[in-house]
Amino acid sequence: MTSAAVQVPALGPAAPRGLCTDCGVSRMADAKACGRACQFIQPDYARLETQVHGRARDPSRPDELHFGPHRQMLRARLAAPRPGAQWTGITTRLAEKLLEVGAVDAVLTMAPDPDDKWRPVPVLVTKPEGMAQCRGMRMGYAPLLALLEPARAAGHKRLAIIGIPCQVYALRALEAELGLERLFVIGTPCSDNTTTENFHQFLALLDADPDSITYLEFRADYHVELRFADGRVREIPFLQLPISQLPGDFFPLTCRTCVDYTNVLADITVGYMAGEGDQWLLVRNQRGAELLALLGDEVITTTPGSAGKRAGAVRGFLANTERAAGGLPLRRMPDFLRGIVGWLMPRIGPRGLEFARARVEMKAVETVLHLRRQLPARLKNMVPPHVWALVAPYGLRPGADEAVSQPAGPRPGTPSTGTPLPVRQPPAASADRAG
Repeated sequence: MTSAAVQVPALGPAAPRGLCTDCGVSRMADAKACGRACQFIQPDYARLETQVHGRARDPSRPDELHFGPHRQMLRARLAAPRPGAQWTGITTRLAEKLLEVGAVDAVLTMAPDPDDKWRPVPVLVTKPEGMAQCRGMRMGYAPLLALLEPARAAGHKRLAIIGIPCQVYALRALEAELGLERLFVIGTPCSDNTTTENFHQFLALLDADPDSITYLEFRADYHVELRFADGRVREIPFLQLPISQLPGDFFPLTCRTCVDYTNVLADITVGYMAGEGDQWLLVRNQRGAELLALLGDEVITTTPGSAGKRAGAVRGFLANTERAAGGLPLRRMPDFLRGIVGWLMPRIGPRGLEFARARVEMKAVETVLHLRRQLPARLKNMVPPHVWALVAPYGLRPGADEAVSQPAGPRPGTPSTGTPLPVRQPPAASADRAG
């Protein structure tokens, strides 16, 4: 995979940690930086939101309690979808454009392992055409932030990073120490990651020939879409997924107690939850606005819709999670009802923004219940005030020994916020050859 456009630097081993998704910080020269960077120790979202966006989330603004600070929310798709992209390719196209206009020296992101298309490999992309190799979804842990050191060693001081929430939180916590001239962060939402090996087990439960699956996506219409090497497409309703057949540790405790589904510390979040078949963009700050502006008329945008009511779905999720967190089996719906409910959910269940709100509340519920069961002493440090506000309508409130423990205060140092994007014509060698 290593080429002039895409490089795969050698990385050191991960330091042993407890709650850890191997974001890459423990593989850096100062492995102890985990203590001040990790979101699973004592996250301080209000401070970092202010550092990155100029203000913390404001519950009086529409949807900021759920989704974090943002200037604009959009449904979006590329007018010309990119081949091999998970949706239409907005995420990788943004990074590609940054390289084309010379706004960054390199992009830190993921590409597939040459021997396993589902395994993510952290890569350093220095030429626009290299982004075509990074399209599509990977499943597994990958130490993306460990690439910061080889990137800086190569003289790259203007970077873009495409990351998931646990990576982006650590990046923002350490940003002031990195000495970068410019940093653009393109965030993707993340709910439940697992090892690549576990993911292969899941694929094997979905189809008799899992090696022929080339694409998998959880869609906002309550279906999983599978595509196959022979061109077939198969859609599986959520209710018919073999979740009950997965081992209890399929999803690690880190993912079951993550409070940042929507990647609130990114400059722009590119996801699907409120997209209703398109992608969902949250433009969070001026840098995010500049990123979106780069696409110009390449991107088609509309206003997100919202329909249905989430409360019943969240309460049902809470009841099942209480059973799972207590070691009891999940209540399985009778088979004769699955088809009926599967047909109804896309029609009367929460859709659009209401679907996204439901998922964020479900993740908040999951965090509280699993921490209470497995790590009760961590509740007061790991659950921010806004998460308690999200679960309060469902009867979950902090006990006397679970009250939020406020961090000691802001740490010194102010990161570079970047300067407006330069505008210049890309050289001929930077044309989009993969589109």
